[in-house]
Amino acid sequence: MKVHFGVSDIFNEIKRPVVTVGTFDGVHLGHQKIIKRIRKIAKEIKGESVLLTFDPHPRSVIFNDQNIKLINTLKEKIELLDLQNLDHLIIYPFTTEFSMLNAKDYVSELLINQLNTHTLVIGYDHHFGNDRKGNINLLRNLQSEFQYNLEEIEAQEIDEIKISSTKLRNAIDTGNVQLFKQYSANYFQLNGKVIKGDGIGKKLGFPTANIEILENEKILPSNGVYAVICRVHDEKLNGIMNIGKRPTIKEQSKISIEVHIFNWSKNIYGQSLKVFIIEKIRNEMKFSSTVDLKTQISKDCFKSEKILNETL
Repeated sequence: MKVHFGVSDIFNEIKRPVVTVGTFDGVHLGHQKIIKRIRKIAKEIKGESVLLTFDPHPRSVIFNDQNIKLINTLKEKIELLDLQNLDHLIIYPFTTEFSMLNAKDYVSELLINQLNTHTLVIGYDHHFGNDRKGNINLLRNLQSEFQYNLEEIEAQEIDEIKISSTKLRNAIDTGNVQLFKQYSANYFQLNGKVIKGDGIGKKLGFPTANIEILENEKILPSNGVYAVICRVHDEKLNGIMNIGKRPTIKEQSKISIEVHIFNWSKNIYGQSLKVFIIEKIRNEMKFSSTVDLKTQISKDCFKSEKILNETL
């Protein structure tokens, strides 16, 4: 998959572009169905599949929403879309000026003049342009003028799956990461930098990698303990993760993310750590002593190993 940041100088680069447009947050099964469709059409017409998405998220620009929570960071989205065997991914800068573009100009300037769209595949409820006035009816009306093919993914096809990015976010919010996996066919992931902590985990006999998530818009699962798989460079490692305020040690206002990797002793401070969240083990709890906490962590590790052995 070739990744383009913007659309300058690609008018003649892509052969018979078969295009779909959207935010594609989560790259869930509904999204994957649309991607399969554009790949199929591209193969039939000897063209190339193109997914056009936006960064930053349109809502953060149009509504100045600083509290928006996304399933995937841009880097994660690129990695997930790369698994879908697309020919091209276009990441278009979503600006205030672009948001003011009326629907017809959106079609003529972006989809035709810049992308040279041969075939557009769009969902029945897709809206675009200033005030979201563009829809499937407008696209039909503009076909003869701009000479593109149009394929609508009908309501019943989408409803067969009944999946939305909102449902995925709700699953993450409640810690139901197994439901997330059912909706997306992927494990929910976190990516961050390993930073120094206070060493409490090591004192308890369970050293942890403290993870800093650099993107504020990244959604986090509900507080608790999870069975996880970690990836450091090319190594795949099992462990447990705690997300929360650590009430037993000293409750804090800021959420911390700590991962204990089984049978691991290497120093990875400052390095990137990818964490795939497999299953929630329990909610975060306050224990009467660090001895009780240590006992519970031992139980959590045993349960996590059992889950990972049975699941993977």
